[in-house]
Amino acid sequence: MIFRRKGKNDEPETGETLDETGTADVRAEGPFDSTEVDAADLEAEDRIDLGALVVTGMPGMELGLQVDEQSGVVQAVLLMLDDSALELRAFAAPKTSGIWDEVRQEIAGEAARMGGTATETEGPFGTELVLVVPVEDPEGQVFSQTSRVIGVDGPRWLLRGTVLGRAAVEPDAAEPMEATLRNTIVVRGNEPMAVRESLPLQMPPGAQPNEPEEA
Repeated sequence: MIFRRKGKNDEPETGETLDETGTADVRAEGPFDSTEVDAADLEAEDRIDLGALVVTGMPGMELGLQVDEQSGVVQAVLLMLDDSALELRAFAAPKTSGIWDEVRQEIAGEAARMGGTATETEGPFGTELVLVVPVEDPEGQVFSQTSRVIGVDGPRWLLRGTVLGRAAVEPDAAEPMEATLRNTIVVRGNEPMAVRESLPLQMPPGAQPNEPEEA
């Protein structure tokens, strides 16, 4: 489902001083801030409320949550379809500027330290990274893993999506993941938070740790 932005006669947005000249076009069709969509869209039955993120799945897609075993804190959302996956994380950002440019450089540096490569490319959400890093499987075999890291700056938040598996290298497989990212709603809230602090995620009602559910 595609959301629509609030019209001119809807309630005004508050607390947004980020100059989105460069990001408004990128986010014209999503991902959205919770202040940019109608309440009916935010609360629709096909949405999954995960706290700071509200996601919309599609037939055959499974939802998983990465949970810290010691603290029980939900760290990331994982949406899986066939041989592909999309990991979503959201972070607090300043009111006055986005942080994706800076974060992107740090991710590229980390890939280089791991002996891999990071290539900037222009995608549907702006500048993204294609990472190729060495990974060791359970049998001790080392292979190269390709992923796409997408960053979208919004009003006081950064949404980071990592595309894994076949969708990282095949455009046809990437389309459902990109559509899911576009349909994501970020619920930043008004609470003061440190820059780069993870926005709080939660399990959906009735979910259990390590048990993927149909999205």
